[in-house]
Amino acid sequence: MRHSRTVNHLGRTNSHRDAMLSNMAASLIKHKRITTTLAKAKALKTVVEPLITKSKEDSTHQRRVVFSYLQDKEAVTELFRVISPKIADRPGGYTRILKLGNRLGDNAEICIIELVDFNEAMLKTKESATKTTRRRKSTKKVAATEAKASEPTATEGVESASKE
Repeated sequence: MRHSRTVNHLGRTNSHRDAMLSNMAASLIKHKRITTTLAKAKALKTVVEPLITKSKEDSTHQRRVVFSYLQDKEAVTELFRVISPKIADRPGGYTRILKLGNRLGDNAEICIIELVDFNEAMLKTKESATKTTRRRKSTKKVAATEAKASEPTATEGVESASKE
């Protein structure tokens, strides 16, 4: 029975799994988005999100703690200089998993894991969605109603002639 065994071993030894997740976390921090399998992405999410939370407090101790997980100087610098100011007000949920489908070779579920505040395409669509307005009539119908409004009707012509 597997009661309360929450770690997905991913078919690897502990040291191999730790090294793989460390490398994937460094790649995610450097590139802001990576493509991987769904199982690895879910395991990576549990590693990366606490590291990003630690980066909110920029101290020597926190940098050393994060470096002990990542083992990559450039990734630690990127995390503390670029990512942490952008996510400072976010209370959690720093990553997003987008499913892509299944891989042809072994039918594994493939997905993209990305940092939420760094997807410019999603941010642009969100901004443009708030700026647009809804139209209730199509342009052809609007043009037809405007043309009808500008032409005087038969009763209006009689009334205007009688007034003169």
